[in-house]
Amino acid sequence: MTDELFAEYEDKLPKKVLGELKENIPAKTAKGKVREIMDTAVKEYKESMADPGECIGNVSAESIGEPGTQMTLNTFHFAGVAEMNVTVGLPRIIEILDGRKDIKTPSMEIYLKKPYSQGKDIKELAYSIKETLLNDIALEFQINIVDLSITIKLDRELMRRSGFTSATILNGLKRHTKSYNVKAEGDEIILKSRSKEAALNSLYKDKEKMKEVHLKGVKGVKQVLPVKRGDEYIIVTAGSNLLDTLNLEEVDPTKTTTNNIHEIADVLGIEAARQAIINEVFGVIENQGLNVDIRHIMLVSDTMCTTGGVKGITRYGVVSEKSSVLARASFETPIKHVISAALVGEVDYLTSVVENVMINQPVPVGTGLPGLVTKVKVK
Repeated sequence: MTDELFAEYEDKLPKKVLGELKENIPAKTAKGKVREIMDTAVKEYKESMADPGECIGNVSAESIGEPGTQMTLNTFHFAGVAEMNVTVGLPRIIEILDGRKDIKTPSMEIYLKKPYSQGKDIKELAYSIKETLLNDIALEFQINIVDLSITIKLDRELMRRSGFTSATILNGLKRHTKSYNVKAEGDEIILKSRSKEAALNSLYKDKEKMKEVHLKGVKGVKQVLPVKRGDEYIIVTAGSNLLDTLNLEEVDPTKTTTNNIHEIADVLGIEAARQAIINEVFGVIENQGLNVDIRHIMLVSDTMCTTGGVKGITRYGVVSEKSSVLARASFETPIKHVISAALVGEVDYLTSVVENVMINQPVPVGTGLPGLVTKVKVK
């Protein structure tokens, strides 16, 4: 009987809403009570729909902008770990909506497969993911002007903890030092230039390059921190390299994510980037204790991703795509836009909101939406 009742509402409610109602209404609920619940759901659904011609852009701008003024300017710091910060609050919102490629504090949340997600060898795994450069395990770099050589003094204790031997370091160096003869002597590695006329300047540059030689770990991951999230352990990182991380056997690729939107777009595609913008912005707003309907954020995210790439809401991003000259000029650098349009004879058909506001005409939204086409007979 209840299924017949649900069938009556198939054309009034979306399938997803009907499915959720079926799951959550107890089987023994009286038919009258079920009908009452369904009628309430239909009423709520109709009230939640936007009317044709609704100024959804303005409503979204107000709905995000007003609570946005309550946001704080701060950075969250992970206790006990140097250089482990995450930008939150207003700076993070600006970072996302501007579509910046170089973000202040890139980080990843790496989810793991069992048994690592239960805590097995979690510290060892975290340190194997962390990027290790030659500079991290070297005590000092010295230049010998007479021999035209570079001496690298190694920290034995750090080498032991990181699982390095002189041989592994030599192998890592040889790929980057083709113009040097490399040999190990105790705790030191000596690189002697093969050229007898090597300039001191080039020797110094080579020494600086050697500090950045990558020995192990995922490139770009500067810090790692195992954290218990609910029933499982995850690894939070400072620095991001999603593509290389997803290729690791121990990592769960279905849940691992980064806060770098452009990286998500490159690795997983534009749909994933769109969802990441929604998640990131909504997460920041929620952490600040503010209440913004997710649909407003979805509209902003759609606008940023509609061209197939992530474009910020800036004069170089979304605004540059606008067909209207006046709309582009209303944002920033108006003279530049007006002159550029005049040089090519561009025409503005005044089809959107901003340009009509500028010239004091009714805007084509809301009650101004319908246009009458029929001719009225004059008696």
